[in-house]
Amino acid sequence: MKTHVKALVVGGGAVGTSIAYHLARAGWSDVMLLERDELTSGSTWHAAGLLPLFNMSYATTHIHKYSVDFYKTLEEETGLNAGFAVVGNLRMAQTQERMDEFMLYASTAETCDVAYEWLTPEQIKERWPLIETSDLKGALYHTEDGYINPADVTQAMAKGARQRGVEIVRKMQADAFHWNGTHWEVTCTKMIEKGGNLIPSDEQVVITAEHVVTASGNHAQRTAKLLGIKMPAIPVEHTFIVMDKDPELVKWRAAGNPEHPVVRDADNESYAREERGGWILGIYERGAPARFEHGVPDSFRADLFPLDLDRIADQYMAMAERVPSCAESGLKDDFNGPICYTPDGNPLVGPAPGLRNMWLAEGFSFGITAAGGTGYYLAQMMVEGEAEIDMASLDPKRYGPWMTTEYAVTKNEECYEHVYILHHPDEEREAARPLRTVPVYDKQKALGAQFGQVNGWERPNYYGPLDAPDSFDHDARSFRRGGWWQYAVNEAKAIREGVGLIDASAFTKHEVKGPGATAFLDQFTTNKLPKVGRINLTYALTSAGTTRTEYTIVRRGQDDYYLVSAGAWTAYDQDYLFKAIEDWNAANPGAYVAAQDVTTQWGVFAIAGPKSRDVLNELVRDADPETVLSNKRFPWLSECKIELGMCPVNAIRVAYTGELGWELHHPIEMQRYLWDQLMAAGEKHGMKLVGARAQNWLRQEKSYRAFGTELGRDATPAEADLPRFIDLSKDFHGKAAMEAKGIRSKCCTLLIDGPEDADPWGREALYLEDGTKVGRLTSGGYSVAFAKSIGMGYVRPDLAVEGTKLKVKMFDQLWDAVVTCDSPYDPKNETIRKDG
Repeated sequence: MKTHVKALVVGGGAVGTSIAYHLARAGWSDVMLLERDELTSGSTWHAAGLLPLFNMSYATTHIHKYSVDFYKTLEEETGLNAGFAVVGNLRMAQTQERMDEFMLYASTAETCDVAYEWLTPEQIKERWPLIETSDLKGALYHTEDGYINPADVTQAMAKGARQRGVEIVRKMQADAFHWNGTHWEVTCTKMIEKGGNLIPSDEQVVITAEHVVTASGNHAQRTAKLLGIKMPAIPVEHTFIVMDKDPELVKWRAAGNPEHPVVRDADNESYAREERGGWILGIYERGAPARFEHGVPDSFRADLFPLDLDRIADQYMAMAERVPSCAESGLKDDFNGPICYTPDGNPLVGPAPGLRNMWLAEGFSFGITAAGGTGYYLAQMMVEGEAEIDMASLDPKRYGPWMTTEYAVTKNEECYEHVYILHHPDEEREAARPLRTVPVYDKQKALGAQFGQVNGWERPNYYGPLDAPDSFDHDARSFRRGGWWQYAVNEAKAIREGVGLIDASAFTKHEVKGPGATAFLDQFTTNKLPKVGRINLTYALTSAGTTRTEYTIVRRGQDDYYLVSAGAWTAYDQDYLFKAIEDWNAANPGAYVAAQDVTTQWGVFAIAGPKSRDVLNELVRDADPETVLSNKRFPWLSECKIELGMCPVNAIRVAYTGELGWELHHPIEMQRYLWDQLMAAGEKHGMKLVGARAQNWLRQEKSYRAFGTELGRDATPAEADLPRFIDLSKDFHGKAAMEAKGIRSKCCTLLIDGPEDADPWGREALYLEDGTKVGRLTSGGYSVAFAKSIGMGYVRPDLAVEGTKLKVKMFDQLWDAVVTCDSPYDPKNETIRKDG
């Protein structure tokens, strides 16, 4: 057994073996995998083995697709048949709204080259007469989908890994992790059998590894404690049952007919597939409890929980209606075991917060489906520095230190029961809310605010009617223009025509100071640093030259900076910034840099619109109030300290909406006072409260890119078409890699003549007029300035030219779209620079 390796993988389920295999395939010859019990002894052994090709997540869809394609190659490489049955996947819909959901799924699938076809109820019945279709609207059929034997595919990947030099050690538990400054020292204990239990022996060994990957499955909470971090990966009970033989199914197959596809009956919260003349029925029901929130008991190995038949009775009966021939089939076997979940259902894949060379691959609710692709893309991140797709949406740091065990349990249980609930793009889930609130939350709610949750913060999405019932937002959701749409339209018009007030307190805020701050930020970011009192937009890059973080930098002194970035990514941005500063300080002892997260110390109100200066003039206190907000004293892209009544404000003249406006950064303890002052002053000028959805539409009219959509780790700032924020005359981190990539695709803004009752969501495929796919949208919405749909996305560079005619796929139809100029609303920025 080796004691010094390049990479140590902890966990021998499907995910862990895939990671070990792909690291070896990527060229790392010195890889070891540890499993505390036997390979597949965690959730892998009792998984149903289904392979749903994609979901609404662009990254997860790529991961699933890679897995499906990869598993088909394993037998040729290893000689082991993993039991892959390519039978297809039939997603059935009982309502038109469910069909709308599937149509959005389908357009997303096209961006990832996932094959599908549409079936009518009659076509379903013709192909598979055992399925009852009288209540169906139709179905989405994935021809390349199916199921696989989880244990067999894990063993096949393990054999492939061994063939490539990976050492796999069973009955070895990782008990301690210590970073010595250059390597990890992992203390491991040999596990032994005693009385049917697995217990630690007295035999220990320390393994030194340059990199460690944890894929510990249900044991994620133990792993988190050993690493001294938090992660919301906690298992939830999942039940599937095996039914006795279905006589009609036996006859069907005996007559030479093909195997049924995996049948996903979303409106009945279940899936089914054939199993030796009978059916396996899997259920995602309400009330399934989270388990092991504080760790898996030592006595729990390849065990299951007792079946709660009452909990799944409705879905069991619905199966008998969907496949009437199985109504008399008895219950042959049941599996009720733990499957790890996260609050949003996506796994935690990427660098661990605060740690060096520690990688997480935890929280897989669809572990068999995701295993192959996770190994492939995580290996790219580790070996090459970045994956070819943007993995930010799966990054473990999307949950900050505010996250607690109770939060994770509550949200994971909610996520489990939401697997088959309609997933509207404007969906906001209710569990564990409100949690993080600004001081004026109650005032906003009383004025009709309908909130979304971002990084735990409650943020107004829009302001509905004052007397709205609690169910208003839930009932307003849609795949088309929902009940909230007109409220957002009115808010967007208010900013374009008058004045609006937006709560932007969730912005991430860091202070960076010290004798080395200027030199550090100059090499850390792409743009020229602003002069004292001025601001600039800039980007921090990955080592691969792609966009890691977008910053608004305010320079308050020679070596004193205030950095503002996206509110959804506080821990994500902080980890990257702090590690970069740590490296800088180690290499530059005479130019020390200090950084502090001040997100919760400062609230932010954004006031914008032609009348925004008028509102502020009512409140500003200055020796010369007539000029304090003028272009001469307070030019565009600058910061000034002003007083609004008794509240000191660090005001930044910038507006994400593209109108005349200011961001008012204020002490959070004075927020209620400032709100009351602004509301009173704004009433005179018709000021309207504005939410995030209207703001999102307005920023697209200005072609303002957003991190997580247009900006991410799969594209460079040059590909995002942002040359004015890249200073090629200086050296900065990732510059050479960025230049080497060139322009593979290019971001552009499109005006869209779509359906009268719907707008794009930013997940749709783009085509030439002849039907050739050429790109995808990353953002979408409605433009009040142009009275039509708008979107932003990436296309071939030669097509990102004003006037290019394209098509966008919505509701299974192609709609006209045209590439417009950058910043189609006020392209010369005359409005935003207006003097007064």
